[in-house]
Order: sequence, then C-alpha cells, then structure tokens
Amino acid sequence: MEQNIEQKADYCLGCKVKFCKKGCPLENDITEFIKCIKEKEYKKAYEIICETSVLSPICGRICPHKSQCEGSCIRGVKQEAVSIGDLEAFIGDTAIKNKYSIPKFTKEKKNKKVAVIGGGPAGLSAAANLARNGYQVTIYEKYKKLGGILRHGIPEFRLKEEIIDQTIEKIIDLGIETKCNTVLGKDYSLEELREKYDAVFLAFGANVSCKMNIEGEDSKGVYGGNELLECKKHPNYEGKTVAVIGGGNVAMDCAREVKSLGAKEVIVIYRRSEKQMPAEEKEIREAKEEKIKFLFQHNIISIIPNSKKEVEKIELIKTQLIKKEGEIREIPIDIENSNYVMDMDYVIMAVGAKTEKEVIDTLGLDITKKGTIQTDEKYMTSKQGVFAGGDLIGTKATVAWASRSGREASKAIIEYIEKIN
Repeated sequence: MEQNIEQKADYCLGCKVKFCKKGCPLENDITEFIKCIKEKEYKKAYEIICETSVLSPICGRICPHKSQCEGSCIRGVKQEAVSIGDLEAFIGDTAIKNKYSIPKFTKEKKNKKVAVIGGGPAGLSAAANLARNGYQVTIYEKYKKLGGILRHGIPEFRLKEEIIDQTIEKIIDLGIETKCNTVLGKDYSLEELREKYDAVFLAFGANVSCKMNIEGEDSKGVYGGNELLECKKHPNYEGKTVAVIGGGNVAMDCAREVKSLGAKEVIVIYRRSEKQMPAEEKEIREAKEEKIKFLFQHNIISIIPNSKKEVEKIELIKTQLIKKEGEIREIPIDIENSNYVMDMDYVIMAVGAKTEKEVIDTLGLDITKKGTIQTDEKYMTSKQGVFAGGDLIGTKATVAWASRSGREASKAIIEYIEKIN
C-alpha cells in the first residue's frame, strides 16, 4: 500500500503555480503535502492539510476530485491527473493510525462561548477552527452521533462509519462539548442560545428532498432520496423495478443502495446528457458496473398510480439540448409528442434538497427568494450574533464546500466576538 502511495506521490510534478490548490474548495496546499509524502514526513503532511481542513480521511474518499483538485491538475491535461484524493485519504488514515492530533493555533483559552447547531461538515469545521483558536464551543446535534450528511446521507459502501467516528473524535479532542439528541425548536430555542453564548452558528444542513411539482408526485411508492438515505427506512425492493430521478451523487447513492437491497432493475433517469451529470465520474462508473441502467435526455412529467400496486407507470418525454445565452451547460427542452410510459414499482426523487421550511420559519430570520437563510458577506444573519453556513445559505452541495463555509464563517465569528469585546 505504502509503495503504491509513494508512486502516486512521485507522479506529482510539484508545480510552482498550484492549479490543484485553486481547484480545491478548501484551498489545501496539495503540492506541499505531497512533497512531504515523498519525503515520508507524514505527520508534517497532516499538519499542512490541517491548516485548511480537518476532514482529510473523509474528503480524500468522497470529494468529487475530478471536478475539483484533480480536475485542475496540470498532468491531467494530456495524461492521468495525480491521485490527490487517494493521497489525502492516506495521510488522514495515517493520522488516525498514529494518533496525530489536530494542531491548535493557540494555547490561550478564551472566556468566550459559541454554539454550533448541526454536527455535519460545516458545523464540525466551524467548531474545530473556533476551538483551535481558544474558544469554548458546544455542538448541538439532533441525532445521537455527530456527522450530519456524512453519517445520514452517504452510504456505508462509500464511507465507512468507522472512518467518520475516528475523524470526528480528533475534532472533539480539541476540547469541544457536544449535546446530542437535542432538537432545535423542541429542546431549545435560538433565543435561548443567544442569551447563553457570545455567538451562534447555524449549520444543520438541508435534508428535505425537492419536488418536481408534477402530477402524481405525492402517490404512494414515491420517495425522496435524501429521506431514504438519512432515515434508512426503505420499502422492500426484492424483485422490484425502481426509477431514480436525478443526476447527482444523491441519485447515484440511492440507485446503488436500492440495487444492493435486492431490486431487480434500477433505472436512473436524467434530463440532460451523461457528460452533464453533476455526479462524480467514479460514482457513475461504479453504478454502471453494478448493472444500474441509465436513461439520458428524458424528463419525467407525471406519475400514474394504480391502487393495486405501489406505482403503476411513469410518463416520460424525450429532451433535446440547446445552447442558451448566459448558461454554462446546454439546456434540456422537451420534444413535443415524444411522450411514452414505463412500468415502475417505486420512484425515488433525487433532484436536490432544501432545509425544512417549518424549522427555518421558527428562527425569525430573513430569507432569500430561494428559501435559504439570508446572510451578509461575513455570514451574519439578520439577527446580531447569529451566523449561518453550508446548505442553509445555498453553499454548493459538496462536503468540501460545506467545510469551507464552516471554516470561513468561524473566522467571521472570531472577528465579530473580538470586535464587540
């Protein structure tokens, strides 16, 4: 294993202009930590990554590297890109194995307290950065364990629970207090936290599947992908045909999970072309290897229920792609009179996620037109001392972007606390 890692590290050119760093949402100093791997200075490599990220064992495994760091690698222009994800995961795993601690930025303990609501990537990253700077931090989490989407949105075959536990343990060891099994709006209110803490950071993510607003969408047998992955309350798929609507990693995770649970046939239906799928290339490839079928440039326009079955048919229409001014990707346009129907037992919607509206409404914060929490450039909401990040403010839906959001928000929180005192 180590020899293979050394070969992957040696493949890196150590570019002076670090395109890979620019492609990483967290701006990890990739060439520098790879240089340390070449020199077998693994602890130093870990410390370099920790300057920008505390989730290396996780990001190294599940980030969409091909569209981020590896997609910006100069070697990838004409050859294969450097295996940055594998190298980052190796360093993260080595840190776990050798019990390397996340370095603190100061030994000074400050008499200032911050509450973080949500123990996902944004919350964990914010809490870690605050604790490393000497602040007293408490994470409030509705489940019995921290992790958020890492634990309740990514299947075991992509990310082992053991890795999640070990990564989070290092973060908690920074001196962070945790209050699990506590629900916002039930066990405590935002106003109660505002009175008790110097600042509050909202980071509880988005876990409600978006709807397509089509006929039959509320029929029995139609499920939200995010809820299935989060709650793991699946129907019996044995011998069934299942349609998964969407083209992102949630769609891939749902399709593969359903297939592993015994579905006879799983079909991913996506309204754009394969090359436009936002899912990681690796996830698409592995889904195909697991005999999952794909139907591109098709749009589902209705679900036709039948009382004798869960779902009887879905109605599809073919699409064509056109270039529209101001758009990065080609736009799918329905082709008239190309409708047809397919028999299905279940339909899973994986076309995006949003935060539960009822929860946001209880906070009394200003909301954007898209339904996300409105913040200024310093992550401050409309209430003094209350900050928000990650999915709540519409951050790009990857672990790395959520982690960056949490990290940058924590810097703004520190600036705010220091300014008012």
